[in-house]
Order: sequence, then C-alpha cells, then structure tokens
Amino acid sequence: MKALLMHREQDFDLDQAVPWNEQALIQDLELNTLLYAMAGDDVFLLDVARKALLSGLSSGIDTILYRQQTLRDCLKNPGIIRELYELTVEASERAKKQWWGISGHYPSSMLYSSIESLQVLLGLLRNLREIGDNVAYRFESEAFTALFAMTAKELGDEYLARIQNHLTDLKFRKGVLLSVELGESNEGIHYALRQPRDGEPNWLKRMLTKGPPAYTFHIADRDETGAQILSEMRNLGISRVATALSQSADHVMSFFNMLRTELAFYVGCLNLHDGLAAKGEPVCFPTPTPAGDRQHCFRGLYDVCLSLHMERRVVGNAVDANGKSLTIVTGANQGGKSSFLRSIGLAQVMMQCGMFVGAETLRAELCTALFTHYKREEDLTMKSGKLDEELGRISEIADHIVPNSMLLFNESFAATNEREGSEIARQIVCALLDKGVKILYVTHLYEFARGLFDRRIEDAIFLRAERSADGTRTFRLLEGEPLETSHGEDLYRQIFDSNGQFGK
Repeated sequence: MKALLMHREQDFDLDQAVPWNEQALIQDLELNTLLYAMAGDDVFLLDVARKALLSGLSSGIDTILYRQQTLRDCLKNPGIIRELYELTVEASERAKKQWWGISGHYPSSMLYSSIESLQVLLGLLRNLREIGDNVAYRFESEAFTALFAMTAKELGDEYLARIQNHLTDLKFRKGVLLSVELGESNEGIHYALRQPRDGEPNWLKRMLTKGPPAYTFHIADRDETGAQILSEMRNLGISRVATALSQSADHVMSFFNMLRTELAFYVGCLNLHDGLAAKGEPVCFPTPTPAGDRQHCFRGLYDVCLSLHMERRVVGNAVDANGKSLTIVTGANQGGKSSFLRSIGLAQVMMQCGMFVGAETLRAELCTALFTHYKREEDLTMKSGKLDEELGRISEIADHIVPNSMLLFNESFAATNEREGSEIARQIVCALLDKGVKILYVTHLYEFARGLFDRRIEDAIFLRAERSADGTRTFRLLEGEPLETSHGEDLYRQIFDSNGQFGK
C-alpha cells in the first residue's frame, strides 16, 4: 500500500538532498518564519515542511498541479485531514511501545511483539477505512480519491477478520504443531510449522481407534535442560512465520509512516493558511508555466513572512514582467524593495512545492534552481573585505548555476565605490543573461541601473519604489526609470529635527 499524496507514482522521500545553498535561501528569504508558521513547535512537521519547500525546486508542472489539487481538498476538509494525521501519529506512538521485541534474537519474542504490534495496527487500519468510507464523497482530488478507494478495496471487513483470525491462531494457545526430519547423527532438520487439527475426534472415533493417535512424552517439571531443548525446537519451527509476521508489521507501519509524512505537508499548509486567513491576507493557487518561457505576472503579491510578523496586512504589488529576463528595482530607501524581492523568492519556492502563494493572482515560469545574493552585515571574523566576500559568493553561485535559474540580488557589490560596484554588477548581470539566467536586482547603484536603462534592453523591466510628494512611502513598486537619489533625506527628517537633534 502507498499513500501517494505528494506524487502520483512514488512516495515522498524525506531523506532526499536539499539544494546546496539551503542556508542562504533560509537566511535571505526568511524561510524559518514560514516554516514555523507551518509547523509551530512540532519538530516532525518542521522537518517535512523544510524538505518539501526546498526540494520542490526540482518539481515539474504535473507534480505541482497534482499537489495543488490535493491541497484544495485539504482546504475544503481541514477537520478530516487533521483527524487522519492524528490517526497516523497514534499509529506511530502506539507501535513504538511494541517495537522493541520485533528486532529481538529469539523467534518467540519476535513473534509475540509482531502480533501485539499488528493487533494495534489492525485496529487503526479499520479506523482509517471507516473514515474513508464516511468522507470519500467530499473529496475530488486524484490523490484522495485513490487513497480512499484503496482502503475500501484492500481493507474490507472480511479481509480484516481473516487477519484477526490468523493473529489469534499464531498465539498458539493450544500448542505448536511441528514436523521435522532426521538428518545426520539423528539431528533434526527441515523444521516446519503445521496447521493444527480442527478439534478433537468424537467419542465414537476414540472408542474404535486401536491405539493413541500419536506417541507422546512429558518433560518433568524440574527438567530445565529438557525445557530448554523443547524451547529451541519451538523457535526453530516458528522462525519462518515469526520473520514473515515481523515483515508484515514493518510493511503496515511503513505505510502509516509515509501517510503521516505526506499528510504532515498538508497539515503545515493548513496551519499557514489559517494564520494568513486570520489577518485577511489573500492567497491563490498560481499557474506554473514551463521554465524558459519568461512568464511572470502577478497582482497583490506580498511578503508572506513580513505579514506573519505584523499585526496589520501588508501592501501587495502588481507587475507584468512577461517576456522579461531582467528586473531592476530602484527607488526610495525603506520603500519596500527588499520585501518585494523576498516576496518573489517566497512565491517561487511555495509555487514549486505545490502550495498556494501570498497573492491575488500569479502566473510564473518554473526555475531550474533558485539563488540569492544579498549583502551581508559586517562580520568581524571575515579574513577579507566585504567586496571579496561578495565576489566569493557569486563565484560559488556561478559554479552551480544552470540556464533558467532565478537569481535574486539585493544591494550586491555596494561595498565599494559607485563606479567600481556598477561595473562589477554590469559585467556579472550581462554574463548571466547570456547564459539564460533570470535576474531580479534591487540596487542603489545609479550608474549601474541607469546604464542598463539607457541601453533599452527589450527583455528588461525597471521598477521604482513609489514615494509621495511629502516623502511618504506607499510600499508599492511601479514601472519607472532609475533616479539619481534614494531620498535618504526623508529618513533624516523622520529621525532628526531641524536643528539636527533627535526628534521626539
């Protein structure tokens, strides 16, 4: 049995590798905020959410749409999904109490522990089937339709009753019937477990029988050696069935573990959805398009992590960047540029793992890989200057980048003077564009931004953080040419009075 809630034909691999730049993505996109909103204090949910988000960058459109359809069902039936998840948690917790004996050295202890574990799991399988029978009509997705159809077909009452009877028989309350052959030196070989006779013969057969039905002998109460030999013979006889039963218990438990893992992703999505819905933030299921077609158009896109930190709703942005490989973002300080860049990265990660995104609408191409190059705060442990450190990071990115990757730059190469920083940025951006990389660049390097704008690059779009006449930031980005000022004086006036003293 397979859960198949995240892939159509395979289980979700919780041990799969994550991108080499995992830590940079987590830091620059503030993914921990998103992850803790999905998982809370649940370590298991946190691990599943992290792996799903980061491994999703390799997902194809079919997988994304498959998960979107499944998540829609979850959003329509959150109580049922949480009930199913709690059932899988119960399976894991209850089975752990019995599991210690299954890996034991003695077939008898292995058999006993396997029976006890399967008794627990059998009841939970019955509960799972009953839930499916009662709620299947509420679900439309391919994943849940297949899951509930499978439980109805494979876990019928007759089948479960037959399993229960086998478990009862394997307790051997009437003893163990074995057959054995004599080998060299009259040593027993080919031990085999046999089906017991159905009851005792009636009185008439006993009267007509000339002798006892079998030769018997009894071990004395204090014959410890004889009892040990008999125990060894019993273990030899039941070893194969003990192994088979242990494997059966492992198989059922692995199904519950996988079901728990895949449901955990959707439970995390429900938790995040609840948090955003409580604030009235919009979410939508994005339309993914093939990598390389340069589709990127959205309305109401906002920084989900910023929203999770704030009490009020955050401002969304609308941009049509279809056909564009380069987006340059300039404008006023603290005008929402970095948050906008982060909203792009978060939406890309969330879309490619099959989640909803923080926007009213979004249509975007897949990226083959996602990279971030953000300016770092001064680090006293650095052995070289900030510019060297930035160049080192971009060199490492260049070693891993492939066509149709997305690269987010935030104030990169501003650690040197305007001319040198602009020239470094220009050469790097042009080289990456030639290799088919999609770039979004937030910068205060006017010479760099203006130089690209004046070249009238067809597949480039220039955005500028909006600023009202009185200096108020609207946190919206509009198409516009780069300006030579970042309006730092606005911030100065907010902090200091006309005499240069701290304002009240």
